[in-house]
Amino acid sequence: MKAERALEIYNSSDNFEVHLDEDGDSVWIENVDVANGVATVQVGPKPVQTMTVGVDRLKEKQTNS
Repeated sequence: MKAERALEIYNSSDNFEVHLDEDGDSVWIENVDVANGVATVQVGPKPVQTMTVGVDRLKEKQTNS
């Protein structure tokens, strides 16, 4: 994912399904640093389980509409 898209998702009032890597854990974006290309994400349902990752590891799940 590009940093700009991660920021759009972060700033949106809508919910998006985002995963860490292609088939990895579901994540909630908590912060995006566009300049450095990283995001702080909550992994899974535990709010204390956060990590900073390169935005290229974030994958948006496409919905079939």
